[in-house]
Amino acid sequence: MSQLLDYLVENEPGFRRARLPALYSDFQSQRTLNPDGYQANVSAWRRALSRLVRSGLAPSPRGATPSLLVLNSNEQLLRALETKQYGRPLAVGTVVREALAAKDLVPLSEFLNAKESIYHRPWSVWGLAAWTMKQLGVADYLRSEKLPVGEFVVVANAEEVGKLFGDRSEAAASRFERTFSKTHFYKTFNSQLVEGKQLSQTDIGVLLKFLSRDKGVVLYDGETVKIKAPGQDNQTAITEEDASIAQLKEMLEYLTHQTALLSTRVDELTTTAKEAVAKKNRVAALAALKSKKLAETTLERRFTTVSQLEEVAAKIEQASDNLQLVKVMEASGEALRTLHAQVGGAERVEEVVDRLREQMSAADEVNSILAESAGAVVDEAEIDDELAALEAEEKAKVAEAERKKAEAEKARRDAEMAREAEETRRRLEAIEKIAAETQKQEQAETQEAEALMSRMSLEEMVPERQREEPQAAV
Repeated sequence: MSQLLDYLVENEPGFRRARLPALYSDFQSQRTLNPDGYQANVSAWRRALSRLVRSGLAPSPRGATPSLLVLNSNEQLLRALETKQYGRPLAVGTVVREALAAKDLVPLSEFLNAKESIYHRPWSVWGLAAWTMKQLGVADYLRSEKLPVGEFVVVANAEEVGKLFGDRSEAAASRFERTFSKTHFYKTFNSQLVEGKQLSQTDIGVLLKFLSRDKGVVLYDGETVKIKAPGQDNQTAITEEDASIAQLKEMLEYLTHQTALLSTRVDELTTTAKEAVAKKNRVAALAALKSKKLAETTLERRFTTVSQLEEVAAKIEQASDNLQLVKVMEASGEALRTLHAQVGGAERVEEVVDRLREQMSAADEVNSILAESAGAVVDEAEIDDELAALEAEEKAKVAEAERKKAEAEKARRDAEMAREAEETRRRLEAIEKIAAETQKQEQAETQEAEALMSRMSLEEMVPERQREEPQAAV
């Protein structure tokens, strides 16, 4: 299989090996005979082409950076998909035409030049007629097997990269951070949006057009890019201040890059001069030192310029923040004025407070009358008796609780003493048992020693008798 087909088999669920013969066949006739199968094949190929472009594996012009948003539909694409086992895919042309009709693919020039959003679907008489003919199958007579040739924007890829851009740009807070020149925008985001891949210049143009016209998240006039901040949807054009900020940021980025190069150049020339001195090459050492001096002078000027531009950038950011602060204060003042107007002024407030006080005094008077009338029927003696009964009941509860506690404590101590007595008894029995066993062992050892002594005495007496008996015989 080809490299592209191997990639699709591993990464695209619709390209299972069992389905490859059907996907590489000419399935145009299935549009009327088997509509479900036809749609399944078309959907699988459309997702596959989108994935090939997004992965950077789709064929691109020689020497050009692979585009991640634009499909190059030509003979080279068919050759890249061709395999020995299945040949060329015969229905890719149909797939591309279906995607063009559904606006999933849009010709590059049409995408870049369109004034209205790609999501706008105006109905027209010709569009309605074409849709009707397609539903009736009449349009099949006009179909072609040839692959449409050209560059087509893959809308699904543009949407995915646009979402990634939105996630990456959320942290940009100030006006200075949200404004770029097109060149600076490319250098900043070309390798940050798709992991492990770089967007081409064409991709950046497509992305900016998509974000500005179709999503409305940035402002773009062909040279300057400004990310819209929350609450600034009413801003519709790039101002001269935005263009100036973009040029300033681009110049700062350029000079910062130059200072890095010059610093490296100074280090290299210093090393060259040291090596020349070590080799006794005075001419080369002087030349290196002279070049180093010139590089250091240029580097100092660059640092001075960068410092000045950074100061200007800080002033611009401060002025922008002050402008936002004034706008917020103005809006807050207008809100306070509206609220004060709704309150009705100090006189109305005093009137409301006076009425509230009158109503509160009336309520207090009513409460006092009700309290006096209710107090005439209260019997203090009954209350005292009831209180005494409650206190006696509480004392009885406390005494009962203390009695139970004392009984429990006594039972615990008795149980503890019984346990200790039992433990002492068991220990004494164990000691007596050990003493008895020891005594028996000592008696056994004594008896064994006495027996041994007796045997030794007998053995000594036997030889003496033997000596006496021979003498008697003589």
